Amino acid sequence: MATGILNSVLASDHGSVVSMNLFVALLCGCIVIGHLLEETRWMNESITALAIGVCTGVVILLTTGGKSSHLLVFSEDLFFIYLLPPIIFNAGFQVKKKQFFRNFMTIMLFGAVGTLISFGIISVGAIEIFKKMNIEDLHIGDYLAIGAIFSATDSVCTLQVLNQDETPLLYSLVFGEGVVNDATSVVLFNAIQSFDLSHINSSIALQFVGNFLYLFISSTLLGVLTGLLSAFIIKKLYFGRHSTDREVALMILMAYLSYMLAELFYLSGILTVFFCGIVMSHYTWHNVTESSRVTTKHAFATLSFVAEIFIFLYVGMDALDIEKWRVISDTPGKSVGVSSILLGLILLGRAAFVFPLSFISNLMKKAPYEKIGFKQQVTIWWAGLMRGAVSIALAYNQFTSLGHTQLRGNAMMITSTITVVLFSTVVFGLMTKPIIRILLPSPKHLTRMLSSEPSTPKSFIIPLLDNGQESEADQGNRSVVRPSSLRMLLTTPSHTVHYYWRKFDDAFMRPVFGGRGFVPFVPGSPTEHNGHQWQ
Repeated sequence: MATGILNSVLASDHGSVVSMNLFVALLCGCIVIGHLLEETRWMNESITALAIGVCTGVVILLTTGGKSSHLLVFSEDLFFIYLLPPIIFNAGFQVKKKQFFRNFMTIMLFGAVGTLISFGIISVGAIEIFKKMNIEDLHIGDYLAIGAIFSATDSVCTLQVLNQDETPLLYSLVFGEGVVNDATSVVLFNAIQSFDLSHINSSIALQFVGNFLYLFISSTLLGVLTGLLSAFIIKKLYFGRHSTDREVALMILMAYLSYMLAELFYLSGILTVFFCGIVMSHYTWHNVTESSRVTTKHAFATLSFVAEIFIFLYVGMDALDIEKWRVISDTPGKSVGVSSILLGLILLGRAAFVFPLSFISNLMKKAPYEKIGFKQQVTIWWAGLMRGAVSIALAYNQFTSLGHTQLRGNAMMITSTITVVLFSTVVFGLMTKPIIRILLPSPKHLTRMLSSEPSTPKSFIIPLLDNGQESEADQGNRSVVRPSSLRMLLTTPSHTVHYYWRKFDDAFMRPVFGGRGFVPFVPGSPTEHNGHQWQ
């Protein structure tokens, strides 16, 4: 008896090892094929990973006699605790802060208010239409969850095509809105799950709004405080005089700690780790040695890159999960109808806020180059039509238990979510490049490598624009040739808020938390020779 149990455990362990070997090999394949397809940019890493995942799922289905299509069982913990944090943190770490905060109100309009409008339209549409279609097993909480699930955008395809030097305003809006949108969707989803929505009245609605605002503000503050703490510790102790490894390890662990603290206190880990990334890039990153700067920049980017490929590869495999398709196999027409309706609601919900909110944003802007033109509005609308891993994870959270479901309505929602994600990522993703070329023709078609600056904290060879912010010495130096739109953006007077923030930052924050101007001194190191770049 004991021997039989031991053999089954060993067989299970060996099966897991085989699965992980195959999965890692597939990740390597995605990177190699994605690199070979880099020149066309029609197929980005996301679409490549999805395609390889679907093909692998077909092979596994055939070899297992139609019993299974994936190597790993979907785990929300794997997604939310291990894969999502590096992606969101890197987004905050590499953001061009000057452009992000210059357009902060517009980004918040699109990312927060826009997501709420989209959530309302998709939820109401789902309630009205799905009830008439007699989809059983769904209650009011499910319909509201559907609104949150399909309000979560994935603008990775658009960002890979947009040029942040030729269109800095547009890139900043699409990038910023994408991150704030994901955070808003998850906060909304968590708020929905924490309330009994079977009897909605005015007091519950007010509590819902209050809870939403509390989660949003508290999560942001926690991220900022954790980032400041990391800067203070590294500045005071200055690990680099003994070990660069300690600096890098502390930055990575403090970033991850911010996310886990948010989860511990039932806040939004996405918002927390995003703002932690922004604060770390502004203070902590400048407090470490030059070698640590290079290492952290590439470490965070690599972790984010691998996590994104991992997610899309898994989604591609899970698209053929036979168990969920079998539950709804007797009503294929209804499943197609549900997916089509959801796609229509996504298109409508997106249009309902992009164009009106762009109009409101333009009213608040005085300078013509800060206003959002109609073609740019269409690009922003298109950028948010794709749905990705966050939608998949939220759908599994709402409609399955440990990746499994036997309820027809729940299975239909899962399969429809997978269909929408696959269709929007592949079809809309492939159409992104030609559409942007038509709407925003580039004056000179440069390759991606030449035309787009890295948006992570800058190389030391280019001290002019570290993270999109000029140093005091750089503000008087205009001799370097840069794209005209960027020059125009930087030579105009800063907004009042930004001006006062810089004065406050220089007078109070940087003396305590470090940042630009703090130069670790190690005798004989490259920092000693190149220190003049940082003064």
